[in-house]
Amino acid sequence: MYLEDIPQQSFHIQLEALRAIAGHMVAWLEPCRLPEADGVQADAVIVPDMSGAAYRQLDYFQRIRVPILVVTSEFGTVSMWDWEIRDFLARRGVPTIAPTARTEFEDILRALGAKATLRGARMLAYLDDLGAGKQPDIFKRFYWYEDDCAGALADVFGTVVEKRSFRELAARAAAVPASRVTEEIARVSNGVQLSELGLRAREEALRMKLALSDELDETPGVIAAGINCLNESETSATTPCLAWNLLFEERGLIWGCEADLTSMITKYLVNASLDAPVMMTNLYPFLMGQAALKHEKIPHFPPVSAQPENHILAAHCGFFGIVPQRWASQWAVRPRVLEIVDPRAHALDARFPEGDVTLVKITSTMDRLSVTPAVLSEYAQFENSDCLNGAVLRVEDGYRFVENLPSHHAIIAVGDLTRRLDVVSRVLDLETFRI
Repeated sequence: MYLEDIPQQSFHIQLEALRAIAGHMVAWLEPCRLPEADGVQADAVIVPDMSGAAYRQLDYFQRIRVPILVVTSEFGTVSMWDWEIRDFLARRGVPTIAPTARTEFEDILRALGAKATLRGARMLAYLDDLGAGKQPDIFKRFYWYEDDCAGALADVFGTVVEKRSFRELAARAAAVPASRVTEEIARVSNGVQLSELGLRAREEALRMKLALSDELDETPGVIAAGINCLNESETSATTPCLAWNLLFEERGLIWGCEADLTSMITKYLVNASLDAPVMMTNLYPFLMGQAALKHEKIPHFPPVSAQPENHILAAHCGFFGIVPQRWASQWAVRPRVLEIVDPRAHALDARFPEGDVTLVKITSTMDRLSVTPAVLSEYAQFENSDCLNGAVLRVEDGYRFVENLPSHHAIIAVGDLTRRLDVVSRVLDLETFRI
């Protein structure tokens, strides 16, 4: 939008620069005057050229109900000369979003696309017996199984959760013809080493993948899917770990271990907005002592050089957790570790690169991202345990971290993304809370 009665030459020059930067990420509408902007159906409005006219049109700015982007330099950033106008508007109830680097501008555009995609998108959750299963005393506690959680996702993001039967999915997998399974094993074996699994284990893993693929073919608009695979492990002869990897690599499908809806939406938001590698795992802060050690069947936490209270062991299903092949520094398919799953089941033994990471999770109110910068310092192995290969994380303040955690499930993203998440959260109508 432009502020003058007629757009100036500087407006046209800057708009062309933004079109070149944005490329295919944006569908541009016709430019309009500021007084007309509140009536335009758009995901956001962008101001390519600011001027003192902004001070005299405050009431028009106040009527706009979508994000207002101020990108006034040819480099895809806000111009330094516009800080005064931004401050004027902010102090009068008009927040604007102004990138300080081209990468932030690109993040903002991806976030707008993610927000639009979520409206009307679907998430699939396969489950049957939440009150029974292998570990009902644990699984009875989780918010992501509540109808209220699915309702909140629909209210806030416009995303529909479809709860389907895990038993029916397992039956569909069992009915996949042997010829399809043989063909799929041969196809994926070009990129996936399955030698550690027995033949039946390979067949069961690919049957599940094919059944899920068929369900996705029949269901448009699915952005994420998850299965209550641990607590209801008696339902299936396999686990969906390899399937989730293959479906992400082939379709970009976000996965949810244990059908965790809040993990799925968090992973989708972070990956779609920042194009950052993400995965889900369990957090075992050293501060939790025996409560954590007993669950992982390990005698002690990994030794660290200092401040053990600020360290966390991250592990899920015997290893670090599901990391897609494209993002992993090491990756392998292993036989199952947890005793509660079928002997023919499997798990992924994968790693992120060591270095800066960010722990992220949406809160139950769906209006805040809990964000924690951390360092993945090393990996730790414990024989004859439920943690054959877990990650050691270091945070700034372990006590504050534990006190403010929204869940034992956390999303780990590669890199220190705190600033980038702060920027895109404003587009996504979310707060960020740094732990």
